[in-house]
Amino acid sequence: MLKTLFSLALALVFGHSALADEAGVKKAIEAKLGGSKVTSVTKTGYLGLYEIYADGQIFYTDEKVTAILAGSLIDGKTMKNVTAERMQKLSAINFSELPLELAIKQVRGDGKRVFATFEDPNCGYCKRLAKDMVKLDNVTIYTFLMPILSPDSLEKSNRIWCSSDRAKAWVNWMVDGKVPAGKGDCDTSAVRKTVELGQKMAISGTPTLFFKDGTRVPGAVPLAQIEKKLDDPNTSIQ
Repeated sequence: MLKTLFSLALALVFGHSALADEAGVKKAIEAKLGGSKVTSVTKTGYLGLYEIYADGQIFYTDEKVTAILAGSLIDGKTMKNVTAERMQKLSAINFSELPLELAIKQVRGDGKRVFATFEDPNCGYCKRLAKDMVKLDNVTIYTFLMPILSPDSLEKSNRIWCSSDRAKAWVNWMVDGKVPAGKGDCDTSAVRKTVELGQKMAISGTPTLFFKDGTRVPGAVPLAQIEKKLDDPNTSIQ
């Protein structure tokens, strides 16, 4: 009995100590970053380092914040990319909370497999992704227009949004290079709201994909990996 109580006491002491250390590191790092929002500070099991998640990025520091390390942390035993796995977890969203009315909806086949993308119409990687996604079947794709590359990106996004068939206009432009016929003179507030949403979600580049389980994947992901993720939500995309 005494042994059990002693173990519980030690757990409480060290638990509070860890929380105090994390709070101290958070305070110190926020002071050094000068205004950047630190979402979380977590003690890792590697070299006494603390994981800092701020402004949608992960970096590491020691207890006294004497150095700040940026880059991937690799587990020496398993060779797994710890940073990538943590980033997927920390940057995940609640898919059901996405304002899908702001997106262009494409349904193919039974439409059972669902995911969303944030894309710029002048993004080369987005065009490459669009050409690959033409091969997908039995999916519902929600494409959020996020014109962040140039003024022309905004013009094209508005014209696509104002087209009579938005999905067709999007695919025609991204896959075949056909300029959208819409004049961009309709209510394009959805495009503006999407840009604002992207900023709130710390989306810094296009394309960015979100799957039904909330996983966020930046960049033009190979089609085979998208297929695997759609068929098995537990699949990890690196």
